[in-house]
Amino acid sequence: MLVRFSVENWMSFRDPVEFSMVASREQQHTERIPRVTKYRTRILPVAAIYGGNASGKTNFIKALNFAQRMIVNGTQPDSHLAVEGFRLDSTSVEKPSRFVFELLIDEVIYEFSFSVNRRVVLEEKLVIIKSTSERELYARRGDMIDFDASLQRDQFLQFAFKGTRDNQLFLTNSVSQKIDNFRHVYDWFKNALVLVAPDSRFKSFEKFIDENHPLYTTMNLMLSQLDTGIAYLGGETVSLDDVDLPESTKARLSEDVKEGTTIRLMSGKNDRLIFTRKNGELFVKKLVAFHPKLGGSEAKFDIRQESDGSQRVIDLLPAFLELAAPGSKKVFVIDELDRSLHTVLTRRLLEGYLASCSNDTRTQLLLTTHDVLLMDQHLLRRDEMWVAERNSFGVSTLMSFSDYKDVRNDKDIRKSYLQGRLGGVPRILLPSPVVESDVSVTGHVLR
Repeated sequence: MLVRFSVENWMSFRDPVEFSMVASREQQHTERIPRVTKYRTRILPVAAIYGGNASGKTNFIKALNFAQRMIVNGTQPDSHLAVEGFRLDSTSVEKPSRFVFELLIDEVIYEFSFSVNRRVVLEEKLVIIKSTSERELYARRGDMIDFDASLQRDQFLQFAFKGTRDNQLFLTNSVSQKIDNFRHVYDWFKNALVLVAPDSRFKSFEKFIDENHPLYTTMNLMLSQLDTGIAYLGGETVSLDDVDLPESTKARLSEDVKEGTTIRLMSGKNDRLIFTRKNGELFVKKLVAFHPKLGGSEAKFDIRQESDGSQRVIDLLPAFLELAAPGSKKVFVIDELDRSLHTVLTRRLLEGYLASCSNDTRTQLLLTTHDVLLMDQHLLRRDEMWVAERNSFGVSTLMSFSDYKDVRNDKDIRKSYLQGRLGGVPRILLPSPVVESDVSVTGHVLR
C-alpha cells in the first residue's frame, strides 16, 4: 500500500508537496479503513483529488509515472533523464527533482527516495521503518554508497554498485544483477502499482475473451448490470491478414509470439487483440460485444462500435474487480476516473469497491476527477478528498479537506467547494454575460 508520497520541483510542483494516505482521527466509515496493528496506524483505501483544469492533478500522476518508469524500466547508457522541473522560476530550472515514497509491503513500511536531474542520480536511499525506530539499508550520494552494518560484508553489493551507471538507480541495477535484498520494493513498483491515464486502455481485457478465466462470468454479469446495453463480451477468432496493424508489426508478432505466450495489442481501429501460439500455429482473437436482439437472438458488435462510455467501462471493470479481489494488494491510480462515465455509474463503481474494503484489505484506489457529485461524505471521508490548486505564479499545491478547520463531518462540502471557499475551482476571468452587444437569434434581437 502507498502510505505517503512527496514530490518536489516536478512540473507545476515547485515546492515540496506531501500526499498522505494515513487516516486521520475522524470516525467516518471506520469499518472499511485498513489497520496496520504493528504501527498502530490506519491507511486509507481510497483518495480522490479534485481541482480545476491545469491545477496540477495530472502532473501529480505524471510524477508517479516517471518514478515508476525510472525504477522498473531503468535507463539506457548515456541517456538523459526525462525530468520535468518547474519552469516558471529561473531559480528552479537547475534544481533536482525529488521523489519520496513510504510503502507498506508485507506489513513492513519502507521509505524509498531519490533525487535526479536530467543527467544523473544525485541521491538515493532505502530505509526500513520499524514501529519505534528506523534503519537505513543504504544511502547513495553521487558516486558513493553506504550500506547498513548487516550488509557491509556483502561484497557483491559493492560490486553491483560499482556497475551502477550515474543515470541509473541502484535499486534497479541490483535487481538486474539478481540481488534479492531489495527486490520486494522493486516488485511493488512493477507489480502492485498500476497507472491508468485518461486515454489509455487497461490491459486485462483478455479476461473477457477467455471463457475459462475465473473472472469471466463475474465481469460479464457486472457489465450487463451497468446499463451499457451489452449482454456479454467474448472472443472472435480472426485472421492475421484481417487485423488492422502495419505489416511490419504483423511480421514481428509472427516471430515474437512464442508457444504458450500471450501478447495484447490495440489495433488502429481500437480493436483489442490477443495473440497466442499453440502447436506452432499463431492464433488471433478479437474482443467483441453481443447485444440482445428482438426475438431473443444476439447481434455482434466490434468494440470500436460501442460508445466511449461503454468502452471506458470495459477498460475499468477488470481494475475494480482486482481491487475487490480477496488478498489483492494492487494500488490503482486512475486519472480522470469519470471520463465518459455518467456520475451514477462512477459512484456505483466506487461504492462496490468500498463495500469490499475492511480492516484487513490491502488494496488502494487513487483517482482524479471533476465529478463534484462524488464529493459526498456519505461516500468518502474528509481525509479521502483532496484538492489541487495552482496559484498566480503557476505553483500547484495539494491539500486534504480534513486540513480545513471549517469542514465538519455534517457540512455540505460540495456547496463550499463550488463557491470557491476550499480552492481548486477555475478562476474564470471571462465576463458574464459573454456577449454584451445585440445578438440575433432566429429572428429575435436580444439586448
